[in-house]
Amino acid sequence: MTAPDLAAILPQLASASAHTHALGFAIDGVAGDRVRLKVPWREDLVGDPETDVLAGGLVTALLDHAGGMAVWIALDRFEPIATLDLRVDYMRAARARSGLIAEARCYRLTRSIAFVRAWAFEDDIEDPVAAAQAAYILNSNDGRGAGANLKPRREAGA
Repeated sequence: MTAPDLAAILPQLASASAHTHALGFAIDGVAGDRVRLKVPWREDLVGDPETDVLAGGLVTALLDHAGGMAVWIALDRFEPIATLDLRVDYMRAARARSGLIAEARCYRLTRSIAFVRAWAFEDDIEDPVAAAQAAYILNSNDGRGAGANLKPRREAGA
């Protein structure tokens, strides 16, 4: 897949799965190797009705999904990936009745692992609600089929 093809499907990658669509995730832009996703404030996404702040699990999901999209930007193609490790540090409470933006950057790619850093914030990345460090496993079969790494079976009596 070429870069224009990836750029064309980024909006779908941001919000086409059932959970990202239900949460209202949308692409907010790509600048170089950084991708931004946004999620609007909605009453049904609030964690504590007394504070009107978005739920912490939503913040984690947003950071994880932005991280995965950053991997696809770094690869310059869409391919299956899976979150291998995700650490989220919550730095402060989000503002009441405010949506969030997540910005992610894949800073290292190996043959099988992608390493990402991401931040969630309202309007200033220098004042983050949360920061994430993540690793994603890549499809590293180089076009080989399933089981290509298995030893062939020995014939009976051999």
